[in-house]
Amino acid sequence: MADQRLTKGQETRQRILDAAQASVLEKGFAATSIEELIAETGLTKSGFFYHFRDKNALAKALLRRYIADDERIYDEIFGQARSLVDDPLQVLLVGLKLLADLMGDMPKGHPGCLVAAACYYERLFDREVRAINAEAAMLWRARFRAMLDAVATRYRPREEVPPDELADMISTVLEGGIIMAKALQEPEALRRQIMAFRALLKGFFVPLPEA
Repeated sequence: MADQRLTKGQETRQRILDAAQASVLEKGFAATSIEELIAETGLTKSGFFYHFRDKNALAKALLRRYIADDERIYDEIFGQARSLVDDPLQVLLVGLKLLADLMGDMPKGHPGCLVAAACYYERLFDREVRAINAEAAMLWRARFRAMLDAVATRYRPREEVPPDELADMISTVLEGGIIMAKALQEPEALRRQIMAFRALLKGFFVPLPEA
């Protein structure tokens, strides 16, 4: 019985998070009300507050789930790239191509980034929510910096660019591509931005001379 109640509770929590994420990505954190989510999920107020005591708690759970999903997708995509090629630059390039294809397969385009949405409305939240945003940025930086460090064992850049800045550029291209696609109402714009950056990255590195 305890396991069944836990499973039901997890499903309810998931339902709240799904409704909240859809609303936040459509109209932002400020315009998403707890009352609306209660009506959307068919819960009582006490049922909702059992899972999330306030909007801050909801935002934290949303962000942590979103970051975990992003990490899982990156693991799968770049893991697949590593299974296809050995060269570290090719791993990065193939991974970006796979990521672009994944984005291009979304008929309505990428729904948006919760981390970015939380940044836009950071004054609504406490310090912990802002810390989670920073944590996401640092996770992405560390992931792509590690890949660039591997590239540096076989290639040199044509211009000296701090590796952390180059690693951050991958995230900024993705975030900027999401905004561009929404602004232009062209879902394919995100894929094009990833592929354009991939082309620039491909020409940015030169093989190191053989010892």
